[in-house]
Amino acid sequence: MNIILPIVAVLIGFGVSYFVYQKSVTINLLLAFSGSFLLSVTVLEFLPVIYNSGVNSIGIFILGGILLQIILEYLSGGAEHGHFHLSKEKKTFPFVLFISLCIHAFLEGIPIHGNDHLLYAVIIHKVPIAIIIASFLFNTSLSKFKIIFFLLVFALMTPLGSFVQSNTTLLDGITIYLDAVVIGIFLHVSTTILFESSKDHKFNIYKFGIIVLGIVLALVL
Repeated sequence: MNIILPIVAVLIGFGVSYFVYQKSVTINLLLAFSGSFLLSVTVLEFLPVIYNSGVNSIGIFILGGILLQIILEYLSGGAEHGHFHLSKEKKTFPFVLFISLCIHAFLEGIPIHGNDHLLYAVIIHKVPIAIIIASFLFNTSLSKFKIIFFLLVFALMTPLGSFVQSNTTLLDGITIYLDAVVIGIFLHVSTTILFESSKDHKFNIYKFGIIVLGIVLALVL
């Protein structure tokens, strides 16, 4: 599940962007729902587990995760929360964007093994982000080969992070610290989505209802 579902989520996003996607209020509501659900699962389940681990310096790594995500978003232009732009005339492969998104996707795959709720949160988060990323790539002058390569590798990075964590010893001894870093990443991404998905930051009853739905779903699950 933790290997296949993240790939399926990204492929669904790519398929929607290629065949039917048009930027509208719908994608902002989907982003708001994914952000509220990811934030709720992180705060209600992921964060308490990490703090109950007994590692005294865990808060430092959470803050480090927030700082790391700020750097990654600077490099990617905010693609992790749905805000970035590429020139339509761009023909060279966007290596900086690619590397930034791959690091983000790999790290978020590390804690999802054995945590179904977190897995669902990551999947729900990936679909709208994949739609937006793919829609921008398809509207550039990049070759179809470069776009397909970008999308396939990006789709594989989260499952790769989960696989490395659960099937190798490479991360033994540092997993708890990496989990704390991922919490920081999730906190930054989810709150940024919630604060930025309203036009002019005005109160929107539809967005508010979607956010509440995400929180309630996390509580019920």
